[in-house]
Amino acid sequence: MAVLLVCSVAGLTAAAAHATSDGEDLRPAGGDIASLVSDRTLRVEQRQQQADDLQREIDDVLDAADRSSGIDAVARRLRSLRDVAGLSTARGPGIRVTLDDAPRSAATSGVDPNYLVVHQQDLQAFVNALWAGGAEAVSLQGQRLVSTTAIVCVGSTVIIDGRPYSPPYVVEAIGDRPGMTYSLGTSPEVVNYERYVTKYRLGMKVESSDDLVIGPYTGTTSLQYARPLA
Repeated sequence: MAVLLVCSVAGLTAAAAHATSDGEDLRPAGGDIASLVSDRTLRVEQRQQQADDLQREIDDVLDAADRSSGIDAVARRLRSLRDVAGLSTARGPGIRVTLDDAPRSAATSGVDPNYLVVHQQDLQAFVNALWAGGAEAVSLQGQRLVSTTAIVCVGSTVIIDGRPYSPPYVVEAIGDRPGMTYSLGTSPEVVNYERYVTKYRLGMKVESSDDLVIGPYTGTTSLQYARPLA
């Protein structure tokens, strides 16, 4: 019965991953950018709904397992693994960081425009510092971040697991607040960003919260890797 439970959950998880990753061309050949972004966002939302439906089925299987004394240990183990993998909701005290582009008035003659916008490496610097400081769960723009999450910068837009976002960017982290605060204050990359905040008026706000809620990761859990041709 325990094997059946694991197989059932694994099958549903694989189906959820397929629902969020099935065959989309990530490099469109042309067309209006706004229309392409709108179309991609709609398709992501549709796949997200499919994944949410499958996730509810997984939860139903685990709930049923909790009511069966013979497989309690397996169900508890599965739930603990889901927590570690970021597949369940996290709640607790933490830190919220908001990053934003500089105001239009900062774009004076002689200033490189690249100095006035939040870049991919800036977001990664803050996220990495929070992890290093003891974060147990981290989200960006409300999306749970896990080890396979890709943060990609395309022009002035950041794409997280296929979904485009514009500033301001909000990073939330649940965990050891003193540790995360210390890590932010000592990270060379974060300190460098703060210099640009002072000189070019980039936006940065760090807040402490007693009660943050970060939802589960809902993207694909399947990995793609290169294979030799022969």
